Amino acid sequence: MTRSARKLLEEIQAELAPRDGDNRLVPLITAGRAPRAVFAALAAEEKLITLSDWRSFHALAARADEPNARTFFGGLAPGEQQANRMLDALLAATGPDHGKERPRAGCQVYPAYVAWLALNGEQAATAAGIFANFAAFGRYCRDVAAGMREHYGFTGEQCAFFDFFAADVPEIEEQALAAIQTGLDARRLDEREAHRCARLFQSYELLFWNTLADEFPG
Repeated sequence: MTRSARKLLEEIQAELAPRDGDNRLVPLITAGRAPRAVFAALAAEEKLITLSDWRSFHALAARADEPNARTFFGGLAPGEQQANRMLDALLAATGPDHGKERPRAGCQVYPAYVAWLALNGEQAATAAGIFANFAAFGRYCRDVAAGMREHYGFTGEQCAFFDFFAADVPEIEEQALAAIQTGLDARRLDEREAHRCARLFQSYELLFWNTLADEFPG
């Protein structure tokens, strides 16, 4: 009997869960202890990431030879473009990023990995790795948006990027499950590769946040 895509994702997310709390920046923001300058850095780094990921998702969709994978990756690209525009209000409110290293290698390794997968990743395993980390990223964004409003006085427009990624999008989940299930049914998905991809995504995600936590300690 073919494995269930949802079961595989649950196993991967259970493996990742013990490290979800290793993000050191989000607690500083939710407590109001991070300096305001961190938001200029966040916006500047995410501006680069969303532009890179927009291109990478288009490339993944173009390379995918399976319709469900094409739909999943193709559906992610417009969201990156939309999120990129949402950062403009935050950039205007915070001013330029005055960090010593711009862009920061620790922040940009995440989109570099997405770009690598656009050339080298197996489509179903890549879909599993990407989607498995969505829930944790959504929680980070929700907590950051709450902290921005409560402690730093940012407006809804200025928090829009984080509100956008905090929202649940059932359609994206359905598309991810379809892409993963097709890979399982065709016996093209290497489950070890899916786990490895998800672990790397988590590690690069945490490196993004913790690079900024080290530069902007509370």
